[in-house]
Amino acid sequence: MIPLALLLMAAAGSPGILTPHGEKAVVLLFIRSDCPISNRYAPELERLYREYSPKGVDFLLVYPETGLSESAMREHGREYGYTIPAVLDPKHEYVQRAGAHVTPEAVVFVSGKVIYRGRIDDWYIDIGKSRQRASEHDVADVLAGIVAGRTPPFRETQAVGCAIETLL
Repeated sequence: MIPLALLLMAAAGSPGILTPHGEKAVVLLFIRSDCPISNRYAPELERLYREYSPKGVDFLLVYPETGLSESAMREHGREYGYTIPAVLDPKHEYVQRAGAHVTPEAVVFVSGKVIYRGRIDDWYIDIGKSRQRASEHDVADVLAGIVAGRTPPFRETQAVGCAIETLL
């Protein structure tokens, strides 16, 4: 089920509106079905969702692919074990509101304002170059702070992944 704040954002038809409804944070996770790096992150994204959604954090997988169908999106979610609510974003309304550029990329909102944008963690150093495991867990650290009652100042990191195409 998609949280009310996210439904209102989509229904408004405007990337400038994200109305909070009591949640501690909203996390938009930008992924592509055809991006190998996005696909490798599926277990970690699902882990974050399972850990933080019961603590008042809303999550949404956002597929900014113009040619992806609703059924293909659902199939991709099943294939990669996602239980996170998901939405297609062919007009890039979420992309524009969040300022996302690549997949995978996370954007965290608190009270409708972006407080974090960037990588999930430091597992990937560059395209085709990854560590054995991440040593910095950017999204988890931001969410842990929020759940503990601390809203961190805006922070941005460089996400590594597949580019979100510019719409013509």
